[in-house]
Amino acid sequence: MNEAVILEIGKDAVLTALSMAAPALIVGLIVGLVISVFQAATQIQEQTLTFVPKIVAILLTLVIFGPWMLRVGRSFAQRLLLNLHTFIG
Repeated sequence: MNEAVILEIGKDAVLTALSMAAPALIVGLIVGLVISVFQAATQIQEQTLTFVPKIVAILLTLVIFGPWMLRVGRSFAQRLLLNLHTFIG
């Protein structure tokens, strides 16, 4: 196995991980920004006000995008395992 193959596998793994994490991270970022603006406008500095909506939004995102995330992860794993014989030789 040469360095180019290892770098390609690593690049594919990182891109897959980023694409799978992106929906939850983006939703968490947007909800956090909206809550921060709301807290700044109303001067309410309650800690639970930041965590509970983000947790609910990220859980809903995982429910909505979960099947897609599983397909992406499964497809990466299948590509990796089906080409395993080329990596060993």
